[in-house]
Amino acid sequence: MNLRYTQVCLHEFGYRLPPIELTSDAIEQRLAPLYERLKLPAGRLELMTGIKARRLWSSGTLPSEGAAAAGAAAMAKAGVAAGDLECLLFTSVSRDMMEPATASFVHRSLSLPPSCLLFDISNACLGFLDGMIMLANMLELGQVRAGLLVAGETAEDLIDSTLKHLLADTTLTRKTIKPLFASLTIGSGAVALVMTRRDFCDTGHSLRGGACQANTVHNDLCQGGQNAEQGTLMATDSEQLLEKGIETAAACWQSFQGGLGWSKATIDRFFCHQVGKAHAQLLFETLALDPARNFETLPILGNVGSVSAPITMALGIEQGALKPGQRAAILGIGSGINALMLGIDW
Repeated sequence: MNLRYTQVCLHEFGYRLPPIELTSDAIEQRLAPLYERLKLPAGRLELMTGIKARRLWSSGTLPSEGAAAAGAAAMAKAGVAAGDLECLLFTSVSRDMMEPATASFVHRSLSLPPSCLLFDISNACLGFLDGMIMLANMLELGQVRAGLLVAGETAEDLIDSTLKHLLADTTLTRKTIKPLFASLTIGSGAVALVMTRRDFCDTGHSLRGGACQANTVHNDLCQGGQNAEQGTLMATDSEQLLEKGIETAAACWQSFQGGLGWSKATIDRFFCHQVGKAHAQLLFETLALDPARNFETLPILGNVGSVSAPITMALGIEQGALKPGQRAAILGIGSGINALMLGIDW
């Protein structure tokens, strides 16, 4: 599937970094009995993933709270009034509860108008990028003039349940801990983005289009959920997910270039969904892209789910890595398996 837009502008990002830093060293200290029993070397987690730390919210923080704070920041930076927003999409893996939509809590918190369309989008780590497409479609058609995307990921329960399980199950081996270790790369965070129709507010930052690719025969490689006894757990076949994810991304990249008429030489910056350093290295090698053009937050934030790619772009813009007049591509791969790539003229 290829997408093209002429009327869609990106306005301002907002984000919130949780207050608690959890280092990979601290995780390993908690797992000391497991490391001793299996004779695992210290520093293994950071060495394997490239993640030095990830961020966590204070106890009890809900996904909607982080999302609303990021949304308020984006609105303030954009100078867009609540009454101007005609669509709100909440796009995280994490949600406040099964029903109602978490978007409804964000809508109430931000005092958005009753006429504002709101709903949740869920697609693993690609939710925010899917939200960009959904909102862009409405903007392109003239159905709305301005909208807000928000995401708030909460990794606390997943990390805590994983650590407890790794320590409690004394039958685990070096081989059987592998599906659980991917969960220790996850972090928390929140991000938001105001998008507008060009004739309402032309920011000069244009979403040009993109491409997507599905490979759902491999939807068993990363699965997670909750149960009463063990809490939130996720099982990931990291090696196969890496191989099949990059394979899917390679097909998506060809559609992306062809659909937009872009080449790798014309793209100044890449912002990617971040899983681990091996994933990033193989992605850029496979697509023959210059890794120097990739802006990363992986070492300090880890894998922040749906927040990962957009918060990386937000921080990149803030730090001057993407300047007006430059071109950027967001490269996303999510379990399922799905790939989604978006092209932006900044």
